[in-house]
Amino acid sequence: MFTGIIEQMGEVLDVQMQGENMHLMIKADFVAELKTEQSIAHNGVCLTVTHIADQSYTVTAVRETLLKTNLGKIKKSDLVNLERCLRLGDRLDGHFVQGHVDTTAQVIQIDDAMGSWEYKFRLSTPQNGLMVAKGSIAVNGVSLTLIDPDEWTFKVAIIPYTYAHTNFNNLALGDMVNIEFDILGKYLMAKRP
Repeated sequence: MFTGIIEQMGEVLDVQMQGENMHLMIKADFVAELKTEQSIAHNGVCLTVTHIADQSYTVTAVRETLLKTNLGKIKKSDLVNLERCLRLGDRLDGHFVQGHVDTTAQVIQIDDAMGSWEYKFRLSTPQNGLMVAKGSIAVNGVSLTLIDPDEWTFKVAIIPYTYAHTNFNNLALGDMVNIEFDILGKYLMAKRP
């Protein structure tokens, strides 16, 4: 379980394919605190640490993950949003994020709001009532508040701190991002007759 509050951006040092699995070597400041088998969200995708080196660690993404997220397009030197799993007793500053990406979305508009930024996205699949105005959504693992959602599109506002400390500052028109809808909304929709 995660919160959508990004700890840092990690640099992809290496990408290796082994069969249909992708092994990612990530450079991060918190490597000395890691243990194998820990969960870390990478652009919102929960992956397990399989190996630790001096300043990097390795995770593996399977075929299903590569097909359903933007990790399938990742390459060496890319920056990924990183968040370690929530510890009992931590503050929940964002919202409950599972690290299970529901779909992807494409950046279709970026507006400079004179000190902040507004991003508009188009979903790869319709959301079927899973988004509500002022509700929560995770975009590349970042906990954000929805603006003007409809079946296919939504906006989010990005403050300068978030822009500087996540890979939102590298997003361009046409880029794909990972989307996880709010778990509360998913359970409510599942209970509908």
